[in-house]
Amino acid sequence: MTYRAPVRDLAFALDIAGAEQLGAIGAFPDYDTDVRNAVLQAAGQFSEEVLAPLNRIGDQKGSTYANGDVTAAPGFADAYRQFAAGGWTGLSAPASAGGQGLPKALELAAYETVHAANMAFGLCPMLSLASIEALEQVGTDQQKQTYLTRLVAGEWTGAMVLTEPGAGSDLGALTATATPNGDGTYSLTGQKIFITWGDHDATDNIVHLVLARLPDAPKGPKGISLFLASKFEVKADGTLGERNSFRPVGVEHKLGIHASPTCVMAYERARAELVGRPNEGLAHMFVMMNSARLAVGVEGVGIAERAYQGALAYALDRRQGRSVWTGEPSSAIFDHPDVRRSLSVMKAKISAARAICLLTGVAADMAQHAPDEADRKRWKAREDLFTPIAKAWSTGVGVEVASAGVQVHGGMGFIEETGAAQHYRDARIAPIYEGTNGIQAMDLVGRKLSMDGGQAARDLIADMTATLAELSRVYSGKPVERFATAIEAVEDATLWLLDRKTDPAAAADVLAGADAYLKLLGDVAGGWLLAKGALLAKARLDANDGDPVWLEGKMDLYEVYAANVLGHVSSRLAAVGQGGDLLQRMTVEALAG
Repeated sequence: MTYRAPVRDLAFALDIAGAEQLGAIGAFPDYDTDVRNAVLQAAGQFSEEVLAPLNRIGDQKGSTYANGDVTAAPGFADAYRQFAAGGWTGLSAPASAGGQGLPKALELAAYETVHAANMAFGLCPMLSLASIEALEQVGTDQQKQTYLTRLVAGEWTGAMVLTEPGAGSDLGALTATATPNGDGTYSLTGQKIFITWGDHDATDNIVHLVLARLPDAPKGPKGISLFLASKFEVKADGTLGERNSFRPVGVEHKLGIHASPTCVMAYERARAELVGRPNEGLAHMFVMMNSARLAVGVEGVGIAERAYQGALAYALDRRQGRSVWTGEPSSAIFDHPDVRRSLSVMKAKISAARAICLLTGVAADMAQHAPDEADRKRWKAREDLFTPIAKAWSTGVGVEVASAGVQVHGGMGFIEETGAAQHYRDARIAPIYEGTNGIQAMDLVGRKLSMDGGQAARDLIADMTATLAELSRVYSGKPVERFATAIEAVEDATLWLLDRKTDPAAAADVLAGADAYLKLLGDVAGGWLLAKGALLAKARLDANDGDPVWLEGKMDLYEVYAANVLGHVSSRLAAVGQGGDLLQRMTVEALAG
């Protein structure tokens, strides 16, 4: 089925996330409502007309590998060149590097349409954006002049090169080496796996940012440095010279995203240059990693939106059974309460995940550009708290909604021709990308929750409580009570974890509850943002500002979410407090039966 970019929903989500603040701080002089709408409309049109038609053929044909080179799926190289020509790789990049200097939050909203239309395609520029952020922050002036401007222009693409066969999430175990050549460059040797878009024919050059060890570097994560290796030598005049001595030795055969070449890369004394400071590569890589984590959360939203649109279209078209509401004997299955319930929950969770990701983007923009130092610190704390939630909760929603999309299709969902199966297969990688969702949960409770004594979480609870007070003036009964109960659950879980964080003997308790806490916080933060959306819709209704049916739908969507998500917070809270002793008792013998 065709894809329709949800431009109106994206603009509304930016409003919920507080993006109007970005136009008032002076850092984005070109950003206003007109620019926002123009960017979203243009991104949606490109995604609908150019990227979406390539999604199925990309899944069927995939990228191909032969003789040390990768060829992109049919149509992808030309689509990428159109994408770059449209300026889409430089939306939030600084004007000094040739970018447009627009907010990160707007870029995230625009890229949702890219990921929804063609997730395998969207991974390529997504990694370039992460490379741009890393070079912008820690690259030398020469590296910025040579590489950054071309990445921003989309002339070249970037690749993030971390994982090795024996070092997955434990990057401290990696063994790739970088030996000084004596002229300021290094010889890079080692093998890397799972390198997304590590090689292709869509651009003339690819910039690899690679983690490796210097000779005599300390063992573990403190001995890792970051290096840049260009696929082709870049001469002094900017032209490309000889090919560097690294190549793909194959592409992985995957469950989904077949058009995204996931490469095994071999570096054989490849010429490289140091990025940033020696032995601080992991910290530098986390600039890329955090950018990619938020972008992967948006991937989850995008693939969920695509799956939802397919399921809704099928439910309106497929006729079976009698409608309980109209009595029609052969009604669309949309008129069956369980199908409509499923679609409503899908829509509500997508809306919540979208708002969470865009709020994180707004926080990142404000953390960097707010004029007041205290405001920057507060926004940075919110960005840090929300990044693992945006990544993990939103990609979980992606898989859940894609699975529900298959279910709405019934037997036809299991048939490839409907597209529902592809969305499910494609969605499944996102909870694994950029640190599995379990790692995101450990990061949340292990580091982010206890920053500044838990102040970021307390500030969030206070903001939720303020919204609850406003909500009680619009709603009564269950929609208010469920939100109040949900806030109490977050507060109870937060205090319980913070208390155990002070006791080294309770470390297992904290980690045992990490996944449930992230899901609880995501559930309730999503409800908070949908409540803010309901309040915004009510205000616009009262002002006769907008389509009343659409605005009333936003209010109803919050009630759906409150009933079907916030109504289950007690189970999340129970799982947070299950304790490490219980899991310790689940021995191999107990689990093997």
